[in-house]
Amino acid sequence: MSHTAHIRSHRKPRRSASTLAVRAGVAGGVLSTLAVAGASGSANAAEPVTQTLELPTLTADLAAQAAQSADATEQAAANYQLQAERDEAAAKAAKQAKADLAEAKKKAAEAKKKAEEDARKEAAARASRTAARTTLSTTSSDAGTTTLGGGDSGTEAGGSTDTGTSTVGGSAATIVSFVKAQVGKAYVPGATGPSAYDCSGLVQTAFKQINISLPRVSQDQSTAGTQVSLSNLQPGDILYWGSAGSAYHVGVYVGGGMFVGAQNSSTGVVERPLSYDPPTGAVRVL
Repeated sequence: MSHTAHIRSHRKPRRSASTLAVRAGVAGGVLSTLAVAGASGSANAAEPVTQTLELPTLTADLAAQAAQSADATEQAAANYQLQAERDEAAAKAAKQAKADLAEAKKKAAEAKKKAEEDARKEAAARASRTAARTTLSTTSSDAGTTTLGGGDSGTEAGGSTDTGTSTVGGSAATIVSFVKAQVGKAYVPGATGPSAYDCSGLVQTAFKQINISLPRVSQDQSTAGTQVSLSNLQPGDILYWGSAGSAYHVGVYVGGGMFVGAQNSSTGVVERPLSYDPPTGAVRVL
């Protein structure tokens, strides 16, 4: 015990029971309040907190802008596609143009080559005919004469006159003798003898007897020599029917107003007067 405990003024005053009860009640109330609050906080802590976000409202202007942006994107895509198609078409056209140009050049080269070859052949043929005519002219001037034909004098088709006894020299006599010897033989298209002929085949073979090479067909034979009037015919002249260069039939004038030709499959090779089938024109090779 304290040495002052016995002194009354120094003793701690005793708390009354009522005071202690009040203080205990207050403390209990505080503790109860804290307990309730803690429990409430624990309960609130256990529950999830939900936060609501409000999205911005899509106004009419924003909708219009979005639509315009979508249209622009779609138009751009369409433009890219169109440009790609145009580029592809241009590439194809360029490739085709290149191929067409190459083909045109090839055809032009072939045509030029053919034209040059035809010109060369024609020049060679002209030179050959000129040489043959020169040779025949020299031969005819040196050769003797042979009398062909006979009978009364008369007027030939076209107005030429013939005494009836034609004097034919050298090569012409050979041709006339040859064609007359073929009279009675058959007419066969494409034949050149010795047992059958067509019209141009007979003429070509006749001139081969004097080493003159004539074209094979009537069209070409009608321009193989110098054009002469039907009023000034000589034995050995080539007669043609149709236009010069497009004749459809030929024969050989043998003098005395007569000609020999391979007419058709019905008559064969015949000798006929010019009036039987008047020719259109004549050419002279000899």
